[in-house]
Amino acid sequence: MSLTSMQGALLGTRLTLWLGPVIAVPAPPTIVEALISVQVTLSDEGPDGFQLTFAVGRSGLFGLDYDLQMHPLLQPFRRVIVQVWNGVMPQVLIDGFITNRNLSVSNEPGQSTLTVTGEDVRVIMDLREVSVPYPQSPVQQRIQLILSKYLNYLSAPIVLPGLPPVAKPITENVPLQSETDLEYINRMGEDYDYVFYVEPTPVPNINLAYWGPENRLSIPQSALSVNMGGDTNVESLNFTYDGLAPTTVLGAIQDKRIGAIFPIITLASLRPPLALMPAHLVQQPYVRSQLARDMSALDLPEALSRAQAITERSTSVVRAEGTLDMMRYGDILRPRRLVGVRGAGFTMDGFYYVKSVTHNIKHGEYTQDFTLEREGTGAISPVVIP
Repeated sequence: MSLTSMQGALLGTRLTLWLGPVIAVPAPPTIVEALISVQVTLSDEGPDGFQLTFAVGRSGLFGLDYDLQMHPLLQPFRRVIVQVWNGVMPQVLIDGFITNRNLSVSNEPGQSTLTVTGEDVRVIMDLREVSVPYPQSPVQQRIQLILSKYLNYLSAPIVLPGLPPVAKPITENVPLQSETDLEYINRMGEDYDYVFYVEPTPVPNINLAYWGPENRLSIPQSALSVNMGGDTNVESLNFTYDGLAPTTVLGAIQDKRIGAIFPIITLASLRPPLALMPAHLVQQPYVRSQLARDMSALDLPEALSRAQAITERSTSVVRAEGTLDMMRYGDILRPRRLVGVRGAGFTMDGFYYVKSVTHNIKHGEYTQDFTLEREGTGAISPVVIP
């Protein structure tokens, strides 16, 4: 039976903390009862992270040390799973490992705290640098081979959307990894405007790895509503528009295989559209232009992919940041998916890609700070999922 904390005060919502050396199990009561707050940050850039804060006091023989300070389940690289139950439906927010601890000693009785922070299971992939050649291996095979080393943590099927396989002759330069596995996978993703992340499944200790394009074809989540009276579920929502962000790439390369010179030109995003008026089009001719540099050693398909990746990374000119109340929203907002916005006017209403979400959980309080983005203004649909 799961041991829970913070239940009762949160209507229909409770939290379960799992801990363990390799396989996590529900935490013992001594740890659960000391838990003050939980913060979980999920993003498609950089690692996902968590922070657990516990109340501690002196204990043991003659009160020589603070309790939990030496607890074996709260030491570095112990596994941590944070699971939230919304009614009867459990959802795992994060599965990771402790990487840092902080003891804050107070002169006031009962105010000392122990805070442990950590990252998702990808941190295991970022511990050791290696030097590995990949002769005649397309990038998909390299990523698949690397991820196969971590099946203890990536138990679910690995998703690898296809790219045109380009295996170079053995006489050409051999792709070389000379960094950690995580750094190499992320570097390969930058060349194609791909993201890499690991998401927990609803079943604790089982994760899904994803390396591929941003998920802009998902079923939109329940709408974020502002200035809509009783339907309002967002506490704050602010929009910014960066007119200097859009970038195109112009230039030419000479393909080594046939000797011909080909133009390299990118004009706009090839992602599924989320905005009626994308900045790359409506801002013409006031769009940055970048030369196709550092591409002379690439084949034409690789050069085109890398140039398009530069343009894709510059398309998210509209960013929305806000906070929602879990009890009013009634669900967990997931990053790396779509969500609808309503009540902000035609220019800013519509669908957005959820870039990041930070969960802040305390007794009787559960808020979610979020960041959304898209390529321009104007709703492409008159309605969103309420």
